[in-house]
Amino acid sequence: MPINSSIKGLQSIKSMQSVVKSGIPNKEDSDFIKLYLLEKERSRLKSEEIRIMLRLEIIQNRLKEIQIYFDNKAGEMSSDEKPVKAKPEAEPEAKKEWKTLSIDY
Repeated sequence: MPINSSIKGLQSIKSMQSVVKSGIPNKEDSDFIKLYLLEKERSRLKSEEIRIMLRLEIIQNRLKEIQIYFDNKAGEMSSDEKPVKAKPEAEPEAKKEWKTLSIDY
């Protein structure tokens, strides 16, 4: 049983599947939209790059500090003098004695 509509001209309405015409007339505006979106993306990426570069600088400075610390400690450990062990062996008799103090409450 075919569906008959009482509304005149209902059969002439096209569905979106049958429409081939672009929604943007003459396809000129799409270039402007693309340029706008690309400009927005470029500005976002530039600001992100700045944040990453600042973070990278902080990380590199910290790595340099750690390397300097390791170099200093390695130099102390490999030195021939070894002043850390020389002091306790030279003065074993001079031990610090505890002093007691009374505290009144």
